[in-house]
Amino acid sequence: MNIPSTLSDPAMAPGQRRAEQVNRGRDSEIRNLLKHCLVSVTGAQVGDVARLLDGRRSVDSLPAAERFLALQALGTWHQLLAIGREFEAVQMRREIERAGQASDIPGSFAEVIARAATAGKSQETVNEALGKLRVTPTMTAHPTETKRVTVLETHRRIYRRLTDLMGRNWAPREQEDHLQALMAEIEILWLTGELRLEKPTVAQEVQWGLYFFREVLYTAVPALQDTLDQALRHSYEGQTPAPFLRFSSWIGGDRDGNPHVTAQVTRDALTEYRRAAIQSYRAALADLCRDLSLSRSVTEVPQPFLDQTAMLLDLCGAVADHTRVHNSAEPFRQYATALLLRLDAMLGAATDAAPFDSAREFATLVDALNTALTQVGAGRVAARRTRPLIRRIETFGFRTVSLDIRQNATVINRTVAAVIAAREGTCPDEGTPEWSAMLARALHDDTPLDRAALGDLSAEADETLDLFALVAQTRAKDRQAIGAVILSMTTSADDIFAVYLLARWTAAADAQDLPAGIEVVPLLETIDDLRAATEILDALFANRTVRRAVREAGDVQEIMLGYSDSNKDGGFLTSNWELAKAQTAVQRIGEKHRVQVSFFHGRGGSVSRGGAPAGRAIAAQPAGTVNGRLRVTEQGEIVSAKFANRGTALGNLEYLSAAVLAHTLEGAKRQPDAPEFNEALEALSGLSQVKYLDLVRSPGFIAYFNESSPVDELSLLKIGSRPAKRFGTSPRDLSDLRAIPWVFAWSQNRHMLTGWYGIGSALSSFTRVRGDDGLDLLRRMFERSRLFRLVVDEAEKVLFQSDMDIARAYGELVQDAATRDAVFAKVQAEHDLTRNMILAVTGGRDLSERFPAFREQAHSIAPQMAGVHRLQIDMLDRVRRAGGAEQADPAEVDALLMTIHVISSGLGWTG
Repeated sequence: MNIPSTLSDPAMAPGQRRAEQVNRGRDSEIRNLLKHCLVSVTGAQVGDVARLLDGRRSVDSLPAAERFLALQALGTWHQLLAIGREFEAVQMRREIERAGQASDIPGSFAEVIARAATAGKSQETVNEALGKLRVTPTMTAHPTETKRVTVLETHRRIYRRLTDLMGRNWAPREQEDHLQALMAEIEILWLTGELRLEKPTVAQEVQWGLYFFREVLYTAVPALQDTLDQALRHSYEGQTPAPFLRFSSWIGGDRDGNPHVTAQVTRDALTEYRRAAIQSYRAALADLCRDLSLSRSVTEVPQPFLDQTAMLLDLCGAVADHTRVHNSAEPFRQYATALLLRLDAMLGAATDAAPFDSAREFATLVDALNTALTQVGAGRVAARRTRPLIRRIETFGFRTVSLDIRQNATVINRTVAAVIAAREGTCPDEGTPEWSAMLARALHDDTPLDRAALGDLSAEADETLDLFALVAQTRAKDRQAIGAVILSMTTSADDIFAVYLLARWTAAADAQDLPAGIEVVPLLETIDDLRAATEILDALFANRTVRRAVREAGDVQEIMLGYSDSNKDGGFLTSNWELAKAQTAVQRIGEKHRVQVSFFHGRGGSVSRGGAPAGRAIAAQPAGTVNGRLRVTEQGEIVSAKFANRGTALGNLEYLSAAVLAHTLEGAKRQPDAPEFNEALEALSGLSQVKYLDLVRSPGFIAYFNESSPVDELSLLKIGSRPAKRFGTSPRDLSDLRAIPWVFAWSQNRHMLTGWYGIGSALSSFTRVRGDDGLDLLRRMFERSRLFRLVVDEAEKVLFQSDMDIARAYGELVQDAATRDAVFAKVQAEHDLTRNMILAVTGGRDLSERFPAFREQAHSIAPQMAGVHRLQIDMLDRVRRAGGAEQADPAEVDALLMTIHVISSGLGWTG
């Protein structure tokens, strides 16, 4: 969690300035403490570990027998540094509040609300914006998380021990005891195997995702609502806004290229999500049963509440006899016990208690308990016990998350074609006018689908029909348990019509007239798809059947934007510009058809996959495209980075939600970028894409990529259940390869070209044509255009993390010298040009001098990282010369995999 900054780096508030001064001293203290602990627990097994951590001793210079443990020590050190940074960020926020007030924290609810009040925004305007607010983090199991759940649990214990040690002034004996407790947890981390022995199953990935809810999110979300309430009370009067946060997940529902996600696996995932939510409420109710000893002999309890308590006990049958007798004077305890017994019935307990019909019924009954507590003078108890429980139920229901179903259009269309061919004996070719006409006819055909009459379909078609039947059945019971159908590789409106058709065929008999029980979200991934977005949406909304379905969904259509593949298509600058243009254009199509378009941002952890700081990324979205609603993916290692600890999770969720609120409050009054800025971005985008394509289409480029990076070896890490390639083909061109290993591999070999390549040539060509006026325009854009500033800032940081000396050493792995020299020459030249042009635009003297914390963090681990890279290059060469991992020395394969792990942990992201 980082405290966000604004576009123009204004003067700090006094509280923030004092906090940063305090924090600089604490940074060094925490680092030295963690280093002392790690040296103490590893010293007997890793010689001179202190010099290894400082970079004064290089891992590649060690004897082969010592390398693996040395890499384990370095990996542990990077993890401890990340935990320390989390701790420091939370402490800095608290220091700012102590030194000033909450509104001094940039990007917080308090700062956004105070800024609105200062700007003269009325309470009605603020209430309207809050009424629209709906923020939906969406967890995915993208294969970028190299840490196992057991490691995450150890991280959490280390964080808590660090908090215990640093949080109070202890007596020397107590301090030593806390220090030893911290060192014991670090010892466990150090001695825990980092490498997975086998790929995780989808069920294990589901449990990985649920870990963050069980440990943090179930209880943190009500506190986030309290933070917003406090900010509002400071500047405005009015009622508490409704819960605005919802969670979605792809884990257990994402079958795009993952054959392990079947309809049964999705059914099991839904069961686990439901059970986890109910179990979380059970723990809260058990506490209430223990603590709510309020007696009728002390306070007068309202008769309606007593009557309701008796009714609830009756619904529990004989199992409630004990509380009837032994707690007869304690109606609040009886009430909570009755709720608990009914929850137990939902968990399969042997009881005659009646289970709840819905989460709404449960929330209503808890609200009645909350009201009664307030009526008898126990308002503080209600505020701390029952009100947070109500907010949890409103947020998580009996589902924890809304599970999205993701599948690609190729599979959907093949299934439709198989059904049509089985029913009619023939089927037109996909993409033809006849195919479009067939889809239109079928959508208006009310004839139920008789699966038995279809005969033998392909396994893929049967599985897809089973899936859609499960979606219909689940949504009939709990509409929010299933989220949207995410259609990846969407290239036309026909692709979306095919999903609606499958939904109609598999709907309940009484729902055949309208495929309204499903929400279809097209995923626009490539640049061509983004440019076709208006045509796709125009055709979609013009279809009367689909338009009725959208109306049933509240006249809201969600569109998912893919950051990864658009970057792979055209480079970082072009991807960002095309995404911004597509949002503006799609918004206009929505207005034309009176549909509110909301955007689902498919962002990854790395900058090249959209991983810029959330607050700044949201602020850079085009005017009017947020309007209170935002969905964003939280992928792989980013989930653990954001949600592993309560303070970090609360901070990240607040900055995300407050950024959406700030963008919404600006509304129509937000000034779009000047036309000359947009014209310049259009020109820069075109120039950048031409340069980028010149590189990736160079003769031998794919061979250079495969040989100069560990892209083939990444699969040996076993960090995800899905394959690295959608359809199992070998990576002959970029379309064969998923975006995550593409970015992952370029980061491992420190080219990192996915975050900067093409920008230097674009800026240079622009200024060469326009002269000094062109450079002046770019500098004004840097100061005033949120989007251009974001692109430049993030490209500068990635450029700083790249290392051409290390990259050149990886290039030596390429067998063909001519290919190696030609490709690397282009990379080196563009790297130098991009560095010079970015500094010309920003007015800086050196890369990342504007980001001192980031710069210091990178510098502090640079010497040790250089040694790890050298070792990785050597291991890659040895393993490949041996004929691959199966023929190579197992110790060398393990060392190679550990270098991948250590480099990714040092950088802080994988793909």
